[in-house]
Amino acid sequence: MRPRPFIPELLDGSYVKDGNSGKIWHRCELRTLYVDTDRSQVVYHANYLKYFEFGRASLMREASYPYKKIEESGYIYPIIKTELNYYTPLFYDDLMYIHTRPGALELVKLQFDYLITRADNGEIVCTGFTRHCAVSSNGIPVEIDDKTRKLWQEFPR
Repeated sequence: MRPRPFIPELLDGSYVKDGNSGKIWHRCELRTLYVDTDRSQVVYHANYLKYFEFGRASLMREASYPYKKIEESGYIYPIIKTELNYYTPLFYDDLMYIHTRPGALELVKLQFDYLITRADNGEIVCTGFTRHCAVSSNGIPVEIDDKTRKLWQEFPR
């Protein structure tokens, strides 16, 4: 089943508001590379996880808390679960918008939500999420760090 159309309303900087849900998303753009496609000339399904990472890293960098700083502060956030829903393919050299927002937040787990659209017509290509667990640099689960928790709490809903 297709999701409701995504109707982006431009806000300040890299943020958009979905006219249907009212949710605020961070938006960045990326163009598909030839190496991202498979034998059928469409973007290979696993590459969408790479696009999710690009979106999540862009959001965190723009929030002045890039992964490098997170790791320097002694935290690592490995992915423990993913979900991807595909609706229409991307092809070589297609320009896409990757929309990312903080999702669920628990004591030691957090989630990023994603929505990828075609830049030329706004059609939804893929939706999904990545769930992460906070661990210390030696791999022990720990509570989410204060700065990340604050980002989740202050992100516009």
